[in-house]
Amino acid sequence: MRRAMVIPGRSLLSGKVEVDETLIGGKDQGGKRGRGAGKKSIVAVAIEVHEPMGFGRVRMQRILDLSGDSLIPFIRGSVSTGSNVLTDSWKGYNGLEKFGYRHEKVNLSDRGDPAHVSLPGVHRVASLLKRWLLGTHQGAVSEKHLDYYLDEYTFRFNRRTSKARGLLFYRILEQAVRQTPTTFREIVGKQP
Repeated sequence: MRRAMVIPGRSLLSGKVEVDETLIGGKDQGGKRGRGAGKKSIVAVAIEVHEPMGFGRVRMQRILDLSGDSLIPFIRGSVSTGSNVLTDSWKGYNGLEKFGYRHEKVNLSDRGDPAHVSLPGVHRVASLLKRWLLGTHQGAVSEKHLDYYLDEYTFRFNRRTSKARGLLFYRILEQAVRQTPTTFREIVGKQP
């Protein structure tokens, strides 16, 4: 059912969009914090920011590393050109302008404000995602299934204000019927 929660060809985020990355996974004993920390999975997060306050839709995707070769394709696949993309000053985001984005960098070390104050949307979503994984799944999230958990959380977050829960269930069933079947072996990651 998680595969059915993302509709192929969905519309891209637009307007003012915050982008950042977070680390998902277990603790490394004596490990490093922040970028480059151990065996955790890197998840890129983008969220629409509505002025003067409020947040719109979100997109999340696991990426290989923090280079521009991973971050820029995530943004291009999640955010429509012409949008105002707000990021921290990490070098992996350099060059967004040549793809038609207005890029606003926030240098967190110069501001003095914590990251969650300068980029509140992505940090709130990352925090809620981690809390959801810990609370709902008791932290037992397999790395090989992380992409599907991200899809489920994105689906839930983007429909958080929906009043018609029955229609949401109907849409998931409708999309599931359109998907190619997944075998049990594919789900558990074993070859036939």
